[in-house]
Amino acid sequence: PGKVNSAGAEDSPFILPDGDTLYFFFTPDVSVPVEKQLLDGVTGIYVSHKINGEWADPQRVLLQEEGKLSLDGCEFVSGDTMWFCSVREGYTDIHWFNAEYRDGSWKNWREADFNAGFQVGELHITSDGTELYFGSARPGGKGKMDIWASKKVNEEWQEPINISIVNTPDDEGWPAISPDGMELWFYRNYSIWRSKKQNGEWQEAEQIVSTLAGEPSLDRNGNLYFVHHYYIDGKMIEADIYVSYRK
Repeated sequence: PGKVNSAGAEDSPFILPDGDTLYFFFTPDVSVPVEKQLLDGVTGIYVSHKINGEWADPQRVLLQEEGKLSLDGCEFVSGDTMWFCSVREGYTDIHWFNAEYRDGSWKNWREADFNAGFQVGELHITSDGTELYFGSARPGGKGKMDIWASKKVNEEWQEPINISIVNTPDDEGWPAISPDGMELWFYRNYSIWRSKKQNGEWQEAEQIVSTLAGEPSLDRNGNLYFVHHYYIDGKMIEADIYVSYRK
């Protein structure tokens, strides 16, 4: 409910634990090439706040100096820190950045402290800040994209470990850890899957939401936010954000 979704594409939802702040990526026309999205002045990260049970008008999150180009997305927020991926002036290909929330806006963006060899894709960091989960096609996996995890020791991210129990020869990615750290949600084969942690170990995953759903995000009450893509004749024409409430 509210003003988040439009005739364009809303993607990459990220809900804060309190359930009242929603970040997402927006582009008005998915048929437009990325290099033109970079120039359209509207494609990027947005945020909406829930007011009286309804999502208010989204506001664009600006993460670049005025007059310079950037195409930002795949946002993750913890406290006053945002991680986001970006294609921008002065850099080649996609890089990960951090930004700090100060005085009502995001500022002081800089490259994130990930080893470039990790090949970090869409990511999620646990609530205690000690574990980084991400999707990557880096060598050593089960095939295509897998889910990997890295632990932070002495302020440094350690060599990632393949979460083999949830990975298959197909694509797995876009992980999200529940705020209590006991559930791992992720994308596989155009669906959303969940693995539960028992005795400190992840268990085999089960499918929760079926076809054409992805990029899960959960609030502390277990409500599931995700993106649903619309296709006609095999071509994506739009994407919207949905929520499934946990009862």
